[in-house]
Amino acid sequence: MGQRLNRCLDVPVSLPPLRRRLLLLLIMLFLWLYMFYSCAGSCAGLPARGSPAPPPPREPGAPEEPRSPISSFASGAGTKRLPQAIIIGVKKGGTRALLEFLRVHPDVRAVGAEPHFFDRNYERGLAWYRDLMPRTLEGQITMEKTPSYFVTKEAPARISSMSKGTKLIVVVRDPVTRAISDYTQTLSKKPDIPTFESLTFKNRTTGLIDTSWSAIQIGIYAKHLENWLLYFPIGQILFVSGERLISDPAGELGRVQDFLGLKRIITDKHFYFNKTKGFPCLKKAEGSSKPHCLGKTKGRTHPDIDQEVVQRLRDFYRPFNMKFYQMTGQDFGWD
Repeated sequence: MGQRLNRCLDVPVSLPPLRRRLLLLLIMLFLWLYMFYSCAGSCAGLPARGSPAPPPPREPGAPEEPRSPISSFASGAGTKRLPQAIIIGVKKGGTRALLEFLRVHPDVRAVGAEPHFFDRNYERGLAWYRDLMPRTLEGQITMEKTPSYFVTKEAPARISSMSKGTKLIVVVRDPVTRAISDYTQTLSKKPDIPTFESLTFKNRTTGLIDTSWSAIQIGIYAKHLENWLLYFPIGQILFVSGERLISDPAGELGRVQDFLGLKRIITDKHFYFNKTKGFPCLKKAEGSSKPHCLGKTKGRTHPDIDQEVVQRLRDFYRPFNMKFYQMTGQDFGWD
């Protein structure tokens, strides 16, 4: 190798000393550039054929996937693991807020978008699902949240098949308020839909509630929970109050951290109350030094609903709420 290099650098002695030095410098510069670009090309690489499908699009209002200081410092460190904990519900209960609050914890790593694996993408397989997850270091917990799992009949068996030890979190909220919030979200996308009152009843004269409407059906928590208890013990499911997540976020996050076996790091000092939005925000989001509130799609103003309809819904949900309180051992105070 040394002899070869010497031959490459062999400059005719007949050249004047100044030209000889310039030629040597040019040859050395050429060799340096050649080695630099050769290394860059081999290190960069190209995506392999058969690479997994792209991750699902970000949920509206969800922040981009943050990078922890460790992952920023050592790109590619850690391992992609199937989630040990999943926020399975409920829609419009406060699941996005809970996930964003949890991501402040250094031992929690969560995918930002909703994977919808156990309801819409199950046929893609666990390898596809695992590839969506962020890399974690030893001792960190991998999480995801997809609120529709709670009302998906097949989801409990599928999650149990993945891991019987998966910890499940359900954020619940007054089912009447939740239904109105659900309707408000749909109204923002489809302004021409019928009124909340007309969708609520099969027959308003008789007061028969239309339980086939998803906004109503989701709030029958006891019915959905029965399906989950066929596969998971009640002690493996944590029920978070959506109302207390607003009034006392640090208190609810304390319960969640205990449930996940994490040190209580997220406390009152992490939150401030945003009077404009009407709910707590983070003083510093993960990977940022700036305050962070949920996006404009959260905290929408609800339309005025006929109070007679609201009362009929409260009467309808009452027995289901009572059963849910008994099943969970918690009184959420919705009546």
